[in-house]
Amino acid sequence: MGITEEKIKELKAREAKLLQLGGEKAVAQHKAKGKLTARERLNHLFDPGTFRELDMFVTHRCVNYGMDQVEIPSDGVITGHGLVNGRPVFAFSQDFTSRAGSLGEMHSRKICKAMDLALKAGVPFVGMNDSGGARIQEAVDALSGYGQIFFRNSASSGVIPQISAIMGPTAGGAVYSPAMTDFIFMVKNTSYMFITGPEVIKAVTGEEISFEELGGAKTHNEKSGVAHFACENDADCIDQIKRLLAYLPANNMEDPPVAATGDDPRRTAPELDRIIPDNPNRAYDMKEVIRAVVDNGEFFEPHQYFAQNIVVCFARLNGRTIGIIANQPKSLAGCLDINASDKATRFIRFCDAFNIPLLTIADVPGYLPGSNQEWGGIIRHGAKLLWCYSEATVPKLLLVTRKDYGGSYLAMCSRDLGADMAFAWPTAEIAVMGAEGAANIIHRKEITEAADPAAKRKEKIAEYEALFSNPYVAAARGYIDAVILPSETRPRLIDALETMCAKRELRPPKKHGNIPM
Repeated sequence: MGITEEKIKELKAREAKLLQLGGEKAVAQHKAKGKLTARERLNHLFDPGTFRELDMFVTHRCVNYGMDQVEIPSDGVITGHGLVNGRPVFAFSQDFTSRAGSLGEMHSRKICKAMDLALKAGVPFVGMNDSGGARIQEAVDALSGYGQIFFRNSASSGVIPQISAIMGPTAGGAVYSPAMTDFIFMVKNTSYMFITGPEVIKAVTGEEISFEELGGAKTHNEKSGVAHFACENDADCIDQIKRLLAYLPANNMEDPPVAATGDDPRRTAPELDRIIPDNPNRAYDMKEVIRAVVDNGEFFEPHQYFAQNIVVCFARLNGRTIGIIANQPKSLAGCLDINASDKATRFIRFCDAFNIPLLTIADVPGYLPGSNQEWGGIIRHGAKLLWCYSEATVPKLLLVTRKDYGGSYLAMCSRDLGADMAFAWPTAEIAVMGAEGAANIIHRKEITEAADPAAKRKEKIAEYEALFSNPYVAAARGYIDAVILPSETRPRLIDALETMCAKRELRPPKKHGNIPM
């Protein structure tokens, strides 16, 4: 055997050992929990045969507590690049079978190298988290490793899409990197996120709580809003990541990809002419409006279970990616509250960063009243919506379907906040407030002094409705560009989007503004 053959044989032997991850027993225990291994996850993400691994042979340098005698295959994380639906992506996948995927100095260096390359190449970065946390034996080196990742998360934000998949335990400092990325996917029953675990909480506060209740997928999708998606299993999680990537550009210098959807841009939706209830206090499902308008009725919804009084989603109009923000009358009558404001703000700023046009569909009676909202800072949180719509320079379209009152009219991308084209259905009611409240304020004395106060109140409400509970006053002032038939919404929006897709807007130079956080 020649020396070259010997070297090749050695390489293959080294690779084969590392491909076994943490060993047969550890892998079997991992898979018994219904989880894919780190390498299986990457193989599921990337197009077949396209994944190229980097730093396979990296090892740790720790000698504390006998670690010089401990081997950790690939230092507990697999990194590399490949193609997702034919487009380049960098990724890492933590290997829980190798020392619980704990993060140390070299583990972090591998991730940071992949992040640096993704930023240089201008391509998305996907992180698959499944780790026991910081490698305690490496002490401050492990903490430094987290810090270096956080710094890169910040540097890459708004430049390349960053996506996190939580596919196992993610605790302590490990939760902050996902929280700094654009979207977080969690897997039901096998993934957890928390700063301090149930044991620490019990020791410090006496509270007893399970892993799932404290930081599971349901908790972070419904209560905290930390996560954007709750997936059935590892494969479903990765499939949804691939679906999200299909809507997004590779970086902030590109436009989103245009897809041939086969849906006629001239198609009308007669069902929309009947969707608004005769009773203004009755709800309807805003998602039915979205389905009727977008290509093939398909949309992809982050934060589906959080702040359900507002809907945010990606969809396509004539093949072009758009971001939709819409009030949901089925939940809290579509009122804006603290969580809805935060949810919409984050989504709008992501779309603006990555050149995704915005469609706002408004049916909003106002901000949610109550001391809890006021004490929780609804003024500050609500101001975020005003801020981010004003800040966004992508094409902005507005559609008013029904109620659009007061400050919430402004907050849902009114023309004053930069809507490029604003449309309203004939059922739209654009006013400072609802007719009943307005009549009670304007005609309070007249009503109380009337022989029949109830009849007078009814008369004045009808009078206000005739004057203001329609879209025509706003249209007469130029705040609404066109009052359109609901059935013709799709072709009108497509025409507007095609016209504005090359929009350019300049703002005063500055380092950055100070968003009301």
